[in-house]
Amino acid sequence: MDLYYRPGSPPCRAVVLLIKTLGLDVNYILKTHAMSEPDKQEFLKVSYFYKFGKESLNSHYHKINPQHCIPTLNDKGFILWESRAIMGYLVDQYSDDDSLYPKDIKKRALINQRMYFDISTLYQRLQDTYMPLVLHRESSTDPGSQSKLEDALGILNELLEGYDWVAGSDFSIADISLAVTVSTAEVLLGDLSKYPKVKAWLERAKLKIPTYEEDSSLSLNTMRKLYEKVANK
Repeated sequence: MDLYYRPGSPPCRAVVLLIKTLGLDVNYILKTHAMSEPDKQEFLKVSYFYKFGKESLNSHYHKINPQHCIPTLNDKGFILWESRAIMGYLVDQYSDDDSLYPKDIKKRALINQRMYFDISTLYQRLQDTYMPLVLHRESSTDPGSQSKLEDALGILNELLEGYDWVAGSDFSIADISLAVTVSTAEVLLGDLSKYPKVKAWLERAKLKIPTYEEDSSLSLNTMRKLYEKVANK
């Protein structure tokens, strides 16, 4: 089983964390993409939010994934991309324990809803806020974008009312996906104390995910340094 990835990409990081949680044997294939500015090169060593550029269009990888994005899974010829789809597939296909993605219809629907909230709202607002700074070298965050990001974190804070995990009483793949997004947002915002339930939940998730520190520290530290470098100009 092959995973085309870049180590610090938030969607890739979520899939890698799940793979290691499940103890799966995976061949990791690093995708690289040259960029002109030194800061972009440094950032893209560990993170990748955008699709691959023109050099991928006629490559073997493009034949596998015409959208030429990451992460992409090749499981003996079965090709799948989009991190949250990959995560659901891996649990269904390879885990005897379905607690991470239960077959119970209502439990699964709630987990799906939380992951859709992640990709369509929280992660999207993180991109809208963070990417102009890091990839486009804007001198400051857009107040409107940052406000929307903070609103999304407020919603997550409400969703955690009375629960240890984002989709109820049990840890799931939605927690892994959202923990990656929120930990990245924490780099930008600096402090999550405005969202006490989110902050407490993230600490629980970091302890719950076996290789969280191992597979997160490099990318988050690099993002932090690049953000501080741009913000202090």
